[in-house]
Amino acid sequence: MLSRLVLSYPAPMLSASLVRSAVQKVPLRTQIWRQFGQDSRQGFQSRSERIAVRRKTLKEWATEPAGPNAFAIGKGAVAGGSLLGLGALCFYGLGLGKDSNTILNSSMVWPQFVLDRSQSTYVYLGSSVAITAVTAAAIFRSPALFNLVASGGWVSIIVSMAAMIGSGMIARSIPYQEGFGTKQLAWAAHCGVLGAVIAPLSIVGGPLLLRAAWYTAGIIAGLSAVAVCAPSDKFLYMGGPLAIGLGVVFASSLGSMFLPPSTVLGAGLYSMSLYGGLLLFSAFLLYDTQRLVKQAEHHPQYSLEKFDPINASMGIYMDTINIFIRIVSILAGQGGNRRR
Repeated sequence: MLSRLVLSYPAPMLSASLVRSAVQKVPLRTQIWRQFGQDSRQGFQSRSERIAVRRKTLKEWATEPAGPNAFAIGKGAVAGGSLLGLGALCFYGLGLGKDSNTILNSSMVWPQFVLDRSQSTYVYLGSSVAITAVTAAAIFRSPALFNLVASGGWVSIIVSMAAMIGSGMIARSIPYQEGFGTKQLAWAAHCGVLGAVIAPLSIVGGPLLLRAAWYTAGIIAGLSAVAVCAPSDKFLYMGGPLAIGLGVVFASSLGSMFLPPSTVLGAGLYSMSLYGGLLLFSAFLLYDTQRLVKQAEHHPQYSLEKFDPINASMGIYMDTINIFIRIVSILAGQGGNRRR
């Protein structure tokens, strides 16, 4: 309608300069679309640049050097777990719990076969630790064997993991018979393999290993006392959360192989594997102790499949080894910090 009005005016009434300026001020459709396209490209480019900067910042944050307090959260978690364990020991040890159905009270009326099963299980547990320690010491004293087990690389890691898993599966699968037979040989071989795996820890020195052994013994004794004084099924419901935690610690351990602990992300993964693993296997010890007692109490006395003290002791044995390895790592790190 406006165009028609403009065109209806007589030509003399509009000067040429006015018409020219009016036409120049009215934007053409092609100019509008061109300007809109340029604005869109500029907006997309600026958004892409912001995303690139954000991703670059995240990468820089993950790979930047770790600060002096990189392991503060892990140390705090371990300290909190220690206080919680001491509190539980005092609470259940003094009989303040409402439930009197504890392993300690039940042990007073155990039949002889339950006592024998528990004793034989802990005898195999102590023998497992002894075989592992003797094997590690013997390999450390042999330069050729020590260089073989201490050599780094993926081949060594894969072979070690395959040997541990394979020997453990073989030892568990063989039926138990009293005396010294095939089952006992496979069990001794499995303990020897674990001794070879932890032999490189001997490089930190005898005094530090002795301290770590005493600390491990104290943790095992304290947590075992908590499991015995607590209600007999208090920790048997932790199987699901413990399995999830094991997956997290395992993934953190794998990630720490690729990322050095000197970076922020690597320090977080290493802290999860070290301090989180210490808390995890301490909780596993509570669970495995009560599961052992339950198996000893409820396994049929006159069953064709005999009670297997070797298989019953392997859970606590692996908890002990994992706790010991992490305590050695923590003590070695503290010694390095003091030297600096």
